[in-house]
Amino acid sequence: MSSLAESTAVEPSPPVATTPRQRLRTWLTLPAIALVVLLIAVFALATGRYGVPPVEVARLLIGQVLPIEQTWYPQEASAVLDVRMPRVLLALLVGGGLALGGAVLQGVFRNPLVSPEVIGVSAGASFGGVLALVLSLGSAALVGGAFLTGLVALVLVLAIARLASGSPLLMVVLGGVVVSAFFSALVSLLSFVADPYETLPAVTFWLLGSLATASYGKVLVAAVPIGLGVVIALALRWRLNILSLGEEDAAALGVPPRLTRNVLLVAVALIAAGAVAVSGVVGWVGLVVPHICRLIVGSDHRVLLPASLLVGAGYLLLIDTLSRSLTSSELPLGILTAIIGAPFFILLLSRFRKQVGLGD
Repeated sequence: MSSLAESTAVEPSPPVATTPRQRLRTWLTLPAIALVVLLIAVFALATGRYGVPPVEVARLLIGQVLPIEQTWYPQEASAVLDVRMPRVLLALLVGGGLALGGAVLQGVFRNPLVSPEVIGVSAGASFGGVLALVLSLGSAALVGGAFLTGLVALVLVLAIARLASGSPLLMVVLGGVVVSAFFSALVSLLSFVADPYETLPAVTFWLLGSLATASYGKVLVAAVPIGLGVVIALALRWRLNILSLGEEDAAALGVPPRLTRNVLLVAVALIAAGAVAVSGVVGWVGLVVPHICRLIVGSDHRVLLPASLLVGAGYLLLIDTLSRSLTSSELPLGILTAIIGAPFFILLLSRFRKQVGLGD
């Protein structure tokens, strides 16, 4: 808690490439990352119990746009387009959104240790989803309930920050901790009263995070809030650079700090609520991926946010492909992201303290 509370002066102003060659190299990194993500997507579409050669996957995808000779079997087309494609698209949306949301929050709070879970939205969205599962209201109610309670959690956090005295950034963090604890308690209560033989296993599996029930309908549902939040964050990424200088400097440069911060928080809430609604709670993506991107492109948010979006999409897609391929029974995403993310984050903290903004 204290490390979060002391966030207002942890991270210095983001360094920006000064020479044309440095700027060109930084911006050329984004197409290279996008190409890697595309290759991961082809690999994910080709991987499964019914294997499809990657070349045939590429031809199949091209054949949906251009008139080329059909060399693939109908079974391959069904496996790729009907079964795996929705899951791949959902992994790209959720992973990219959570990573970008983490980068935004770390810039807003000037603290490299925050993620979308800190502002309470993930816990609030979890309550709505679990409530729908316990009441057996169906998948539509699960998505809608998770989204609505996620937004309610954000409203509560902002209300606490406005009513309480003290640093606005600190009060948002403290409000997020309180709201997260409150909704986590409600989730525990629902888990306690749930049917232990039918409902509780479904609740537990959903809370661990999974894309097993992906469909084009869920892709559409997730794309609206996540897409809106991503567009808002990318549009304000240059203001995030200025906001990282501190509230007084930002105001002197013509950027209203409170309004900008609240808009960015709403954008992250949209992303987090949309992600939790369709995939459950997937942790560590918003915490680890932005640090990886800082090591690649630096801390200029104009480049860091698009890089986080791309790397997060590829990262979660790769994790999801492993989760459904390593064993005969699918592993929850939350387990793999924690197993991979925690040691990697410790390694980052120990070897790259200055690069990630933790000082000496």
